[in-house]
Amino acid sequence: MKAILSKQAGGPETLVLEEIEAPRAGPGQVIISVAAVGANFPDSLIIADKYQEKPPRPFSPGGEISGVVAEIGDGVTDLAVGDRVLAMIVWGGLREKVAVDAWRCVKMPDEMPFDEAAAFLITYGTSYHALVDRARIKAGETLLVLGASGGVGLAAVEIGKALGARVIAAASTRDKVELAMRHGATDGVVYGTDADNPRALATAFKTAAGEGGFDVIYDPVGGGYSEPALRAIAWLGRYLVVGFPAGISSIPLNLPLLKGCDIMGVFWGSAMQRDPVRQHAAIQELFELYRWGEVRPAISRRYPLEKSADAIIELASRKATGKIVITVP
Repeated sequence: MKAILSKQAGGPETLVLEEIEAPRAGPGQVIISVAAVGANFPDSLIIADKYQEKPPRPFSPGGEISGVVAEIGDGVTDLAVGDRVLAMIVWGGLREKVAVDAWRCVKMPDEMPFDEAAAFLITYGTSYHALVDRARIKAGETLLVLGASGGVGLAAVEIGKALGARVIAAASTRDKVELAMRHGATDGVVYGTDADNPRALATAFKTAAGEGGFDVIYDPVGGGYSEPALRAIAWLGRYLVVGFPAGISSIPLNLPLLKGCDIMGVFWGSAMQRDPVRQHAAIQELFELYRWGEVRPAISRRYPLEKSADAIIELASRKATGKIVITVP
């Protein structure tokens, strides 16, 4: 079978397409014939040995897949050959068949196509875990979403709107802000491509928030954007740390003290492993929002398997809007 492999640490240009032996299902595993793979920012980190998990080489990147169960291992009772599933696997997805622990698999809604399924789990799972399980956001609260046109950002906008929050979208261009507003944001802040004027940026955030400040801030960007956003948080607000494509932020600890706010880490992959029962229930709650049309992945581009490196390059450039999906024949 065909597989995209990382055989040395580096950028997407180091990836190669090769023929490898097809896997067999071990105890508690299923084999998935992969139909689509969602591209995510960790894909660019894991192949460069910059992610918290470092799989032995050669390995395939790709942590979010959809496809059809082709084989069942011993002890698997809740899945059957032919089931349409999606799965979050951290790495290993960019190949024609993958051996997956059955607990990582979720049956897809019948009406969900494979490309949307591959664009669903990590972005919406992360954002739902952040807003519901961590921040416990309430209807009527004000939510700021940084990086609002990206995969997790758009998901957070849609989920926030579906849960009754007033959502303010922040992104680097007016076009990106307008995209987020089409997905449910009430208003937006254009912060440019850098944060060389943190005072002006903090003022822009405070103006958009209104007198009370933001009850919840969803930050998948990091870098110089985090402190200005935190300065606009409400008393007893919740600041969600989701990712760092702009760099790891340095936060003066007097700010959480003065605001009486909480800074919360969001690591949905670890949450899934530690409490799979709750996270599978959350996914079913998300599927209900999908069925009602409250959430729907915005796929900006599709690449074939052999162009996987190009997909990861586009994603790492931070120019992509919505989700990028890699399709597997």
